[in-house]
Amino acid sequence: MAAERISIDNAKKEKLFYFVANAVVYRESDSRCLILKRHARERVHPGKYAVPGGKLEWNDLDIRNPTRLNGDVLDFENAVERMLKREVMEEAGIEIDSGLVYINNVVFIRPDETPVILIKFGVRYKSGEVRLEEGAFTDYAWVNADEAKGYDCIEGIKEEIAQTIGAFSRKGIK
Repeated sequence: MAAERISIDNAKKEKLFYFVANAVVYRESDSRCLILKRHARERVHPGKYAVPGGKLEWNDLDIRNPTRLNGDVLDFENAVERMLKREVMEEAGIEIDSGLVYINNVVFIRPDETPVILIKFGVRYKSGEVRLEEGAFTDYAWVNADEAKGYDCIEGIKEEIAQTIGAFSRKGIK
């Protein structure tokens, strides 16, 4: 019997994490990636440059509309990609193309003791002018790998920019 609601009542509490995904947005026209400066009021990494991203939310999984019924399991295909498209639009006001290129992952514990699984993807810029989410970000820049070194970024961002540029500049990544 398929699930009738989403709940954590039956989940093992020691197995739960926030699921977060970040998008290193690559602009093909000049081989640069977007970085956003986090507001000083942010709980995690205040005032540091980061890339867009967000948490998978309960409403990302509409129990009435799974993409597939896999036996009695409800599947939600491409939920992470849809979430990243939404978050990039909310945080930066731009559209990204479909298709994610895996960059890396990290598991960490936030200062408020919340465990997080963070998966990072390279994505292609599609369209739009950057419009920062009010109250969340205070500045932005399109940077190449060398230019990123001049910004106070969250640890790992500079390397992820270099990886993303490398992945999309190679032949075969469309």
